[in-house]
Amino acid sequence: MTDITVPTLGESVTEATVGQWLKSAGDSVEKDEVIVELETDKVSVEVPAPEAGVLSEIIAEEGATVEIGALLAKLSEGGAEGSAPAAKEEAPKSDDAPAASDASGETVEVTVPAMGESVAEGTLSSWMKQPGDAVSKDETLVEIETDKVAVEVPSPIDGVLTEIVVSEGETVEIGTLIARISAGDGAAATPTPTPAPAASAPAPTSSSSAPSGDAPVSPAVRRIASENNIDPSKIPGTGKDGRATKGDALAYLEKKPMEKTASAPAPSATPRATGPREERVKMTRLRQTIARRLKEAQDTAAMLTTFNDVDMTNIMSMRKEYKDNFEKRHGVKLGFMSFFVKAVVNALQEVPAVNAEIDGTDIIYKNFYDIGVAVGTEKGLVVPVVRDCDALSLAGIEGAISDLGKKARDGQLSMQDLQGGTFTISNGGVYGSMMSTPILNPPQSGVLGMHRIEQRPVAINGEVVIRPMMYLALSYDHRIVDGKEAVTFLVRVKEALENPERMLLGV
Repeated sequence: MTDITVPTLGESVTEATVGQWLKSAGDSVEKDEVIVELETDKVSVEVPAPEAGVLSEIIAEEGATVEIGALLAKLSEGGAEGSAPAAKEEAPKSDDAPAASDASGETVEVTVPAMGESVAEGTLSSWMKQPGDAVSKDETLVEIETDKVAVEVPSPIDGVLTEIVVSEGETVEIGTLIARISAGDGAAATPTPTPAPAASAPAPTSSSSAPSGDAPVSPAVRRIASENNIDPSKIPGTGKDGRATKGDALAYLEKKPMEKTASAPAPSATPRATGPREERVKMTRLRQTIARRLKEAQDTAAMLTTFNDVDMTNIMSMRKEYKDNFEKRHGVKLGFMSFFVKAVVNALQEVPAVNAEIDGTDIIYKNFYDIGVAVGTEKGLVVPVVRDCDALSLAGIEGAISDLGKKARDGQLSMQDLQGGTFTISNGGVYGSMMSTPILNPPQSGVLGMHRIEQRPVAINGEVVIRPMMYLALSYDHRIVDGKEAVTFLVRVKEALENPERMLLGV
């Protein structure tokens, strides 16, 4: 018998609320399979099974408040293997379906994996394999899009894809059965046809369509309600006894009418008809999230932009002189972005408000410098984060940016790659932008926009000369950053870039 307890939940977090049990007593579980979700006032934490077995007893019910180390459930060993024959007996026995007892091996079910903190569902984007195709272990079968990243689901075994249970475009939750694979080489001489969308696992129905009322409010729901000035009792709850979960709160925010934008045209109740030269394409989850977060930033922050320009002569000369030796020594190309990251870190150290965030009525100052670098991909804009930039060399920064950019373009970014940035840099200059006003990436308080370098006449020592100039734009949250601080920050960035030797020498 194995005890499942509340894990360490992060610095300063001492308790949590049991949000949702994904397994019931008597269910078989696999090692590392998520069995329960805990909600804190900061994050949602998924608790996996430490080993394969049967969930024999649930100690802490949904809605209960538990402390670190508290007993959640008990897991008995050896049950998972014993349940396998029963699963085989329930396999389809139609003439079109392969027999589970085929000599080539057993049928293995493919389910939606855990996709990261607070991600409960996704949209099945595209199948890379079709029924009847041979697959290798760890070969990608299907891609699932969430509101944060695209997740590739690999094959757990070598075999043949015998059945696709969920069609493209369907919404799936963690643990939903999406396909079946027969182990071995000749497992599926006659694959099962792809079913109609109705065959996908139904979404769980709400246990209560009414608001959560007097039901206990979890810390996560309380925080979301406080940050968005909403009454938590008005959030319809789907949890036990009508309790609102974190997912309920986020869904309520998306559906909540925007009083601040009452002048905006109301969305049509039914989609309008498309014309003969129009095409209607459903927005991806990533694009929907980008749209929602950018609009939230405009609605919640007192956003203002200040501008300056920078003479790129010295950086361009330094880069031209040393780029070949730099690449030979470090294995990465010397670009402009590493200089900008270093300049930003220097400015953030002098003006800490730009590196802070608002949490309710408090300001959280961050004494670390994790810089988000906006990357444009075919699916939309993502902002992977380069960690501890104050401790990295130019080569370390260039290498990290190169690796993250490749992962972004290949759709390989993880949740960890996208979370926790303290400041963002967006380079519109690569697309030819001369000037723009970038939008904040909440909860950050500042974002720096880079633009194209162009030859312009400037006055130096009483003479007009032609210099490579770039406009810089700092958008900031005026609730926390004063105008003087914003201008000072941008001036420090300009000074560091125009005198890179002083910046790198720390003088």
